[in-house]
Amino acid sequence: MKVLVTGGTGYVAGWVIVELLRRGYDVRATVRSLDKSDAVRTAVATGIDPAERLTFAAADLTGDEGWDEAVAGVDHVVHVASPLSGDSLVPARDGTLRVLRAATKAGVKRVVMTSAANAASPSSYAEEGVTDETLWTDPADPALIPYRRAKTVAERAAWDFMAAYDGPTELTTILPGAVFGPILSTGNLGSVRIVERLLTGKMPGTPRIGLEIVDVRDLADLHVRAMLAPEAAGERFLGTGEFMWMSEMAQALGVHRRQLPDLLVRVIALFDPQLRSITVSLGRRNRHSTAKAKRILGWQPRPAADTVVGCARSLVAWKVVPDTMATS
Repeated sequence: MKVLVTGGTGYVAGWVIVELLRRGYDVRATVRSLDKSDAVRTAVATGIDPAERLTFAAADLTGDEGWDEAVAGVDHVVHVASPLSGDSLVPARDGTLRVLRAATKAGVKRVVMTSAANAASPSSYAEEGVTDETLWTDPADPALIPYRRAKTVAERAAWDFMAAYDGPTELTTILPGAVFGPILSTGNLGSVRIVERLLTGKMPGTPRIGLEIVDVRDLADLHVRAMLAPEAAGERFLGTGEFMWMSEMAQALGVHRRQLPDLLVRVIALFDPQLRSITVSLGRRNRHSTAKAKRILGWQPRPAADTVVGCARSLVAWKVVPDTMATS
């Protein structure tokens, strides 16, 4: 069988491609320009030899061109890509609909879409409790950061599209937490930069923020399980992993970073847009349950500390950080 993976240059998509190739599938990956094909092939080759089983199609989520050709002859689509820079709400939603329109037109068996745990979370993480896939983030909440709103709106648009669709194609969505683990190249580090900043001292202290950490390899495995399991059709699956405070991440890495007072973080955030977007998570109390993925799909993610340390070792091996691993 052949599987289309969107956003082949991405961190998660790269590992999804590796996992699919390991399981014997042929893979077609979308890239915005075929000029990027060699870089993706080289990255994937650090995980598995793609031989002739990896091909490419030029398609951009912001335009209609290329999508019919991209899905032609494929059995499944794993839609990982999402344009989340700048004003991302409309591109994320419209890009998802472009993929679904092409996939349903071609009659593919199933589309597995990468959403985010942020699309199944209470607006404020200050509430105590453990939530599951039945909860939907309110996209109308003015306090939401653009990333959360875009992910929520895009996933909701996907389910609304499928509700009005009468055909053989099925939809499943995956809602990951903070994704870490080994890298396949230095071209797209994404969330892994948090570990880099902890190791190098670019993050001199740790905000009182906790992350539900999932290993990128386990997340790739979850996507493939969701693609194959008959019971996964029409379902959402959280893939959040184990919870760790950032101070605990630093401890696991063997580096000393003082914990920053909440007030100081809020003051710094006035001048740092990236930090401003996460202040809502200070002192986070809400967690997510992955019981559904474990029960239905047999998914078993590895411990978060193993993922963080494995990520650090990969960054050292790729010379993203010095081999001393940290500046104390």
